[in-house]
Amino acid sequence: MGTYRQIFYHIVFGTKYRKPTINEKNETQLYKYIWGVLNNKKCKLYRINGMPDHIHIFCDLHPNINLSNLVKDIKVATNLWMKESGLFPAFAGWQEGYGAFTSSIIDKERIINYIKNQKEHHKTEMFEDEFKKLLVDHGIESFK
Repeated sequence: MGTYRQIFYHIVFGTKYRKPTINEKNETQLYKYIWGVLNNKKCKLYRINGMPDHIHIFCDLHPNINLSNLVKDIKVATNLWMKESGLFPAFAGWQEGYGAFTSSIIDKERIINYIKNQKEHHKTEMFEDEFKKLLVDHGIESFK
């Protein structure tokens, strides 16, 4: 019998000082680059999207991959690429922390749609409020 698993993670992190440095014109190239990083780690990407100051990644984590190492690898690789590519001239780096929330197959489509509709969603809600709500929804009380 083989090994079977399903480890869904909704990962969220922002730009340094939450500055709007991910320009919309080139964000698709950034998302493709992140997909490549995930693919190399044998992680399946279900949805990626974001705003000028943060991104959301919904993926399946391969059991050999440590979550914090994956996020670190994504940040390090994209930080270098974004600066060298010249596509994100205002980009200064990523914030230090991140949010990562597990979810079940039941929530998969809802999360995919939520991430897909980021632009619409943020017409009415700021990133800080969105992140606080994610923490509360997942039973994480303290927000620094």
